[in-house]
Amino acid sequence: MQIAAKTREPARINAVALQAYARIVDAWALSLKEAAGLADMSESTWKRAKKPDFAGELTKDQLLRLSAVIGIYKSLELYFSEPLARRWFTRRNAGPLFGGSRPLDTAIEGGLPQILAVRTYLDALRGGA
Repeated sequence: MQIAAKTREPARINAVALQAYARIVDAWALSLKEAAGLADMSESTWKRAKKPDFAGELTKDQLLRLSAVIGIYKSLELYFSEPLARRWFTRRNAGPLFGGSRPLDTAIEGGLPQILAVRTYLDALRGGA
């Protein structure tokens, strides 16, 4: 029985991560293309992945991306009030990390390293570091 439980664990983690990510995508009003790009999936895969019965597996990179995006969302919700918390990621930003682009666009273009940099940036703002 324990082996069966361990083999279900990654599927459960994937399902929880995808459910949380889908809620964030809705909260930020991301397009299909933006949501798929941020998660490093094709648009057709993202369409399938956001359904509750999705049985596919996420790569380690995809799971790390989703985890970091969840952290970004949490930081924004704690640091900013509405509606800025929901719009910050999709608004142009003059900060050195973004160069006038939207954090979303830099995250899609820069992949996991940039997503993690955005999360670290927000954690530093929130923590006062």
